[in-house]
Amino acid sequence: MAFLQPELAIDLGTVNVLVHVQGRGIVLQEPAVVAIKEEKNRPMIVEFGRAARDMYGRTSENLEVMRPLRDGVIADFFVTRSMLRYFINKVKGRFGFRPIVMISIPYGVTSVEKRAVSEAGRSAGAREVRQIPQPLASAIGAGLPIGTPTGNMVVDMGGGSTEAAVVSVNDIVCAESVRVAGIHLDDAIIQYVRRKYNMVIGEPTAEAVKIKLGSAIEPEDRQEMNVQGRDMVTGLPKTVAISSSEVSEALAEPLTAIVNVVKAVLAKTPPELAADIIDRGMALTGGTALLREIDTLLTNETGVPAYVADNPIACTALGAGRALADWEILQRSQTTL
Repeated sequence: MAFLQPELAIDLGTVNVLVHVQGRGIVLQEPAVVAIKEEKNRPMIVEFGRAARDMYGRTSENLEVMRPLRDGVIADFFVTRSMLRYFINKVKGRFGFRPIVMISIPYGVTSVEKRAVSEAGRSAGAREVRQIPQPLASAIGAGLPIGTPTGNMVVDMGGGSTEAAVVSVNDIVCAESVRVAGIHLDDAIIQYVRRKYNMVIGEPTAEAVKIKLGSAIEPEDRQEMNVQGRDMVTGLPKTVAISSSEVSEALAEPLTAIVNVVKAVLAKTPPELAADIIDRGMALTGGTALLREIDTLLTNETGVPAYVADNPIACTALGAGRALADWEILQRSQTTL
């Protein structure tokens, strides 16, 4: 990282925030969560990141644990600004520099949403804010040869949204997005347990179920785990055993939405690029790419080979960091920057 011109790349996600520093790689990965307390009729942020996430579902009514981003875009500007300032200060430490910051944004966001991201970054201490569409950053981070005149497909499945895109010559040729991703898979498990067992569970429990039992295709070897929650009828604590086949059933609907958005992009892809994609396959990035058999599901449903990229959670941040180094080249090719 050049001392006189420090550069940071930030993957500002619904679930996690990752920060990449030029010359050092990924230096921070924290939950995009804050804990807010009402103090004299004014909201006061008391914790950020992991400390705030650990409070989820375990606090009194006057302490709210929230995500300031929803579906990949800013839902609460002032809280997002405070969160960004906290993470930027945590990275830069004792040095008082104002860095150049690259922030990834969902494909197709409005000009108002783009402006909100820029204003939040500058208010958080950035000297200059640059933006890059998440699918493009993910493709770079996954190691796809985006600078060549060939078709490269990436499916970025994060926490708040799924974006599928075809990239060629440093630009997005076609893309589609759907606001279905990791959080919505958790919610599908919550709703399934509520309907079938009359039991309420929280997001952390649903996420634990997804990680341990979740699969895009029903596994042949049946597994079970005990899940604790609150009985909707009696209000008392309750424990039920949930199987891997039940979790696959719960995830079927949101996974269908993800498959459909991939099919929609393939349907819009020019024939020559489509031929390249069949040969090269599609790269899967984002935290939801870690769901078991998600690559097999997409391969079976589309006929295009799918594979999980190396370190899928970090792809967007890594790609945004590399984009900073090649910013002039990307700008010449871009219609989306």
